[in-house]
Amino acid sequence: MIQPYYQNRELSWIAFNKRVLEEAEDTSVPLLEQLSFSAIYQSNLDEFIQVRVGTMLDRMKEIPKNKDSRSGMKPKEQLHAMLNEISDLLPRKDRAYFHTMEKLQAYGIVHVTFADATPEEKSFLELYFKREIKPLLSPIIIDKRQPFPFLRNKEIYVAVHLASKSGVKLGIIPTGGSQTDRVIRLDKTGRFILLEDIILHFAPQTFKNYKVLDSALIRITRNADIRFDGSAADEQTDFRDIMEDLLRKRKKREPVRLQMNSMLNKDAMEYLLKKLKLSKKQLFLEQTPLDLSFVYKLSDFNTAPELKYSVNKPQLRPDISARTDMMSQIAERDILLSYPYESISPFLRLLNEASLDPDVISIKITLYRLASNSQVIESLCQAAEHGKQVLVMVELRARFDEENNIHWAERLIDSGCTVIYGPHNMKVHSKLLLITRKSEDKIQNFVQIGTGNYNEKTSRLYTDLSLMTANPEIAEDARHVFDALSTDSLVENTKQLLVAPLCLRTRILEMLDEEIAHAKNHEEAYFAAKVNSISDRAIMDKLCEASQAGVKIELVVRGICCLKSNVSGYTDNIKIVSIVGRYLEHSRIYIFGTEERQKVYISSADFMTRNTVHRVEVATPILDKVLQQQAVNLVKLCLSDNTKARIGQPDGTFQHCIPVTDENAINAQEIQYQNAVTKSKLS
Repeated sequence: MIQPYYQNRELSWIAFNKRVLEEAEDTSVPLLEQLSFSAIYQSNLDEFIQVRVGTMLDRMKEIPKNKDSRSGMKPKEQLHAMLNEISDLLPRKDRAYFHTMEKLQAYGIVHVTFADATPEEKSFLELYFKREIKPLLSPIIIDKRQPFPFLRNKEIYVAVHLASKSGVKLGIIPTGGSQTDRVIRLDKTGRFILLEDIILHFAPQTFKNYKVLDSALIRITRNADIRFDGSAADEQTDFRDIMEDLLRKRKKREPVRLQMNSMLNKDAMEYLLKKLKLSKKQLFLEQTPLDLSFVYKLSDFNTAPELKYSVNKPQLRPDISARTDMMSQIAERDILLSYPYESISPFLRLLNEASLDPDVISIKITLYRLASNSQVIESLCQAAEHGKQVLVMVELRARFDEENNIHWAERLIDSGCTVIYGPHNMKVHSKLLLITRKSEDKIQNFVQIGTGNYNEKTSRLYTDLSLMTANPEIAEDARHVFDALSTDSLVENTKQLLVAPLCLRTRILEMLDEEIAHAKNHEEAYFAAKVNSISDRAIMDKLCEASQAGVKIELVVRGICCLKSNVSGYTDNIKIVSIVGRYLEHSRIYIFGTEERQKVYISSADFMTRNTVHRVEVATPILDKVLQQQAVNLVKLCLSDNTKARIGQPDGTFQHCIPVTDENAINAQEIQYQNAVTKSKLS
């Protein structure tokens, strides 16, 4: 049943990306960082269109009458709403980019088009095109006699409309095939032009024997929705081979969007859309460069400190000794790391020391996304080469990391690790490590459970929590998780951990029921959570029930939020905050109960059905009271943010907080970093 406190998932995501765009418009953000947010907005949108728009197009063909359980919209209605929202945001994205570039001119950073280049620059560019670019181009002509070429996903092409007496004739020039840098500097300060703009200008020279009627830059986005349903698997086929085949198919899936920097004439446009099998709704005219990823290179043009965020170096914890091995320290007390404010190095030390420790007999770990130069992989390979039992669950279906993970799986196998791929019908998204050590007839287990990936790069960009513990019950539950993964089964019972899909959501609902019971007994009742997304109807309905019973509920939700707060009669007692700032908020924290009976968990799972029902996820309790309070304080700080926070409204929108004065401004991310710096100095 559709409820008034539900929000459509796809439109909620677009609203989240709008919050990212707001950072590109925020004048308090350094200029080059504003450009980065514009690029992040576009990169996010690329992925959304590849996956969610692609999925919706598939649903229109497969289940056209099936209604969204949250909004009642059919696939076609959702698709039109999505495309309309995306189209409405285009002018804002364009304005944000050009406004920032205008401000950067004071620092010598100027995006030059051929039209506004100086005479000297034009002469240089003409010679540069002839010598460096033109010899590397591979132009083709297409008409009714020639097949339409395959256009690569997210690559930029020049489309040239050529005069013809026998129908539409197009010239296509790939701009990404040359070895020339995309950003071409025109002076020693920061004037630059993009490669595709040069090729576009000189396109008539590429088709000398034809009259050029008009030309434009184009970029297509292809459907990336590939799903492994298990039907292609058999005992003789390696899962890596199946995934490699699916990846090859994804590269050739149908286009779902066409971007252009200017329109061709009517006949050429109709011809192009027909060949790409796209509707006019899927055509987007954009004034900015069609791919903004180049903006990250502009930081090399001017190093003025005010153009970038100040350098925040992850801090080393003074209470973690560099002289004592990590396992000995974890045996004495639980350790909770908070990235990116604190360094990931203690965890990397733990893994490396375990790989070399002669008493360590086994290491088991689940891997989802990894850094390109992964120290985690190096330690695991080193452990296997030292004769330890190393079991690695590698998730080959981590979207857009499939090829990387196939490579890592091969590397691990070559080093002697035992690699598994988990249940055939669900992803393994947990972040779990189990180290077993035996010495003097004593067996010790050490467990690490995190909210984020084992990725050194993102540990400097994403906010995540990482718990390291020697608690025997948590270790026993972790062993059950790995036993289940190794035998293609699911964990059904646990003592401490919450493990999806069978014993995470049910336990969450049970604990919410406990809070409802307290509220109905006229006692203070409380629940708080910090997650990336919330769309699970069972959890949303239970939160509504808790709100109606009088439970105070506070949520920090970065992205998709299908739950509306303060809907009269339904979610009056629910406050929702979304923070989009310098770092990507990624940690998941669940808090049940008031202070005297509080239960606190950190988890890899968002409140989405894909996490709670269709994936293997792990949440761990924080049992140490000091660390428990640390996690609670983190959530409270996010809830008090009035600088980067947006407050959820009854209509599903989010209203940006504005501090009354600079003195009362609260930036949760900056405060957490300053706290980490202060703590590091107390040694």
